[in-house]
Amino acid sequence: MFRLFSKVRARIESAKNKLTASFKSIFHGEKLDPSAMDQIEALLYSADIGVETTENILAAIRSARENNPQMRGKEVSMICQNVLFDVFRGVDHSVETLLKNEKIVAEGAIGEVPTPPLVIGLIGTNGSGKTTTAAKLAGFFRDNGKSVIVGACDTFRAAANEQIRIWAEQLHFDLVESQRGADPASVAFDTCQAAISRGRDVVILDTAGRLHNKSNLMAELAKMKKVIGRINSDFPQHLWLVADAHLGTNTITSAQKFHEELGLTGMIITKLDGTSRGGAIVGIYQKLRIPVYFIGTGEGHGDLMPFVFDEYVRTLVAV
Repeated sequence: MFRLFSKVRARIESAKNKLTASFKSIFHGEKLDPSAMDQIEALLYSADIGVETTENILAAIRSARENNPQMRGKEVSMICQNVLFDVFRGVDHSVETLLKNEKIVAEGAIGEVPTPPLVIGLIGTNGSGKTTTAAKLAGFFRDNGKSVIVGACDTFRAAANEQIRIWAEQLHFDLVESQRGADPASVAFDTCQAAISRGRDVVILDTAGRLHNKSNLMAELAKMKKVIGRINSDFPQHLWLVADAHLGTNTITSAQKFHEELGLTGMIITKLDGTSRGGAIVGIYQKLRIPVYFIGTGEGHGDLMPFVFDEYVRTLVAV
């Protein structure tokens, strides 16, 4: 499948404050002792893995230790991995289905009828990196042979149009924008219409930063979803939360509100390279139970990578 996760592994393993480095410093191949257990507990909490998952890991370690008092770091690592595997199992995080763009033949039609474009709306709180993520996501689809159009629906922030326009020039994707203060729903509508008329495969809608407790802003997002639904009742097929890993599980409250109001279908976790909270993905996912499709590990367009949960888990708690 994707080999891009090797870059994530290198980023996490090379950072001194990352979870895997701390695990290695605790064990050094030695057997588990009470002080190590205290360190593991503190480490898991500081990494923002979440209370529920941390308690499950500690309980599994204690249970295994009763049967094998001489257990060592490698065995503890495997226990941690198994608990984390159980967290992520049962939900398809694969982006491969997103890359399919099969043609369908309508009954009685001559030739192929293109499927509607895949429409993905990106939402999230201020500063989570939605505009940069929208551009990098466009680059990902383009690199995988898809034609892409991006709607600059963040008409509130002064520099938003300029930022996405620069990315569009660099990565060669279509862009639909309007003047500052324009109705975001109108921009989204125009973008979807343009995608259909130009035969584009993917639509990405970049929205303004949203504070989940601002009812008028939530209503604006709901309006956008309703308006493009008039073009095709399936639009948008996806609505993804862009979450900043620096915030860790603090992002859960806003994420839950977005999910309740709008119906999230996935997540992108950004800024994973610059945080010691490497387990934030676990804590966030544990609460929302929606797929994590991508993670962001840098500023370059190639730094948005498909999330491969088994690789992530093995990297996170390696010894």
